[in-house]
Amino acid sequence: MNKKRAKIIITLDTLLLLFLSCSLIATVKADPTWNIETIDSTYNVGLYTSLALDSSNTPHISYMDTTNNDLRYAKRNGLLWNIEVVDQTGNVGLFTSIALDTAGNPHISYLDATNFDLKYAKWNGASWTIETVDSTEDVGYYTSIALDSLNNPHISYLDATNYFLKYARWDGSSWITQIVDSTEFVGEFTSIALDSLNNPHISYMDVLNSDLKYARWTGSEWNIQTVDSVGNVGKYSSLVLDSLNNPHISYHASTIFDLKYARWTGSEWNIQTVDSAGNTGSFISLVLDSLNNPHISYFDVSNECLKYAWWDGSTWSTQTVDQSGRLGLFTSLALDSSNNPHISYLDETNYDLKYAKGTHPTPSPTPTSTPTRPPSVGGTFITLNSNQPLIIILIAALTTAIATIYLASKTLKKQKIN
Repeated sequence: MNKKRAKIIITLDTLLLLFLSCSLIATVKADPTWNIETIDSTYNVGLYTSLALDSSNTPHISYMDTTNNDLRYAKRNGLLWNIEVVDQTGNVGLFTSIALDTAGNPHISYLDATNFDLKYAKWNGASWTIETVDSTEDVGYYTSIALDSLNNPHISYLDATNYFLKYARWDGSSWITQIVDSTEFVGEFTSIALDSLNNPHISYMDVLNSDLKYARWTGSEWNIQTVDSVGNVGKYSSLVLDSLNNPHISYHASTIFDLKYARWTGSEWNIQTVDSAGNTGSFISLVLDSLNNPHISYFDVSNECLKYAWWDGSTWSTQTVDQSGRLGLFTSLALDSSNNPHISYLDETNYDLKYAKGTHPTPSPTPTSTPTRPPSVGGTFITLNSNQPLIIILIAALTTAIATIYLASKTLKKQKIN
């Protein structure tokens, strides 16, 4: 009888499976700790807040001063906040939405409620430039702004005269406006995002049918879908796109008073209930972290508090952020470069603008001790990363071989390979 040695081939797929097996031992982030401060306390301020972070993680916030009916803007400067009036001509600053360009300069869309126009303000590095985008009758409600790769603004909004969903974009020399959806009574609670080709995607509410709808520009026309039609849904919609340009939308289900979340899988909408404790899920803001996991800030009506929810890859976690009064209306959420949440919101008890910054605890590091190589005929030492060294011991026999895997000096698996 011929004596044969078994030939063992360790493929990249095998190593990947080993790596994934070892990665199952992971620390899930605990609830973040929050630092909360009042930004502006000049009474009757903080409505319609919108927050963005620049490349240095500095927060920029647009909001309305309802005492003077002005549009205001706040920017963090070290330990202090710089606050300025952007527009004070008439009754302005409703439905603000902010975005930052590549230089970190703010662009803000908002409603001029004196003239019922859609307006736009841009900081050019020295002063504010203010323009009227659309003045066709009663327009400019529920604005949402995004900037394309050339820093040109795109804005979604409601035409309240006809109750249509409209869209405006700056082409470099002039404003171009379009009707996106002209079916009856649509266009409240708009939220816009641009994909990698600068094409707009918009979530909004169909008020007549109480549905959540979604529109995207294909390059030649608007493709419109109904995302959720179960009950009265779609209020406070907030839209983001993931790294594959797939839309994610968070919104309120008014029939059952729940916070809901919808994600396009590539072939269908996957819909989940995030929080169903009481009457919750108003004034929603949705963002995705670096792993495309959703994070949501919102107002809990039953408990009159600001809440925060996040998906850790397997489950939803929810947390009360601020509950010292009636807090959490007009929330706006952004994540910094470490995926830590920042939220601007209204303190309705005192009518102040507030800001909360969360910090997730740093996971405990995995032990870095190098495993001792056990005695064997031969072996190969492989380090998949600095914290998870592996030893694969290959023992050749007559017609079989045994592979033993060691992680941090502990045998995980011994398997006979024919």
